[in-house]
Amino acid sequence: MIGASLLAGSLLVSGATAANAQTKPTLGPYGYGAVKLGMTAKQANATGDVVRKMPSNGGCSGWDLRKFPTPKDSVGIYISPNVGLAAVFAAKGMKTPEGIEIGSTAKQLKAAYPHIRKDVHGYYATAVSANKKAYYTFGVTRGKVTEYGIALYRQDCFN
Repeated sequence: MIGASLLAGSLLVSGATAANAQTKPTLGPYGYGAVKLGMTAKQANATGDVVRKMPSNGGCSGWDLRKFPTPKDSVGIYISPNVGLAAVFAAKGMKTPEGIEIGSTAKQLKAAYPHIRKDVHGYYATAVSANKKAYYTFGVTRGKVTEYGIALYRQDCFN
């Protein structure tokens, strides 16, 4: 489940041009840039691309991508002591390899992911075609994608 506070600062974007789509950072299918699903906290920190925001307290720790800080009570990444980097949530300006971003329409989302289904929490979820260990989850409000992320099926940081 993606909490609203995780992406509270997201900007809604519509009508992106092909040129803009090519220059936007890509989230998926294995993570974001050098920050990969499954990495340990030590490995993720060694990339220089993450900043720790929330200690683990025996469970998952909360982090941000250095280039995409989240608001004070939010995190953009969860790292589990059991499965490593468990999830990365999109910041404004990111897109999936299929071109979905915050502000995409529900119609665009369903066209990009024909097998997408609504989960028990009201979010849309679909397998990541190029990574059998991961799934995308999307929050949709009033017909627009308002938040999304990529997570390991085995993640143990949130419902």
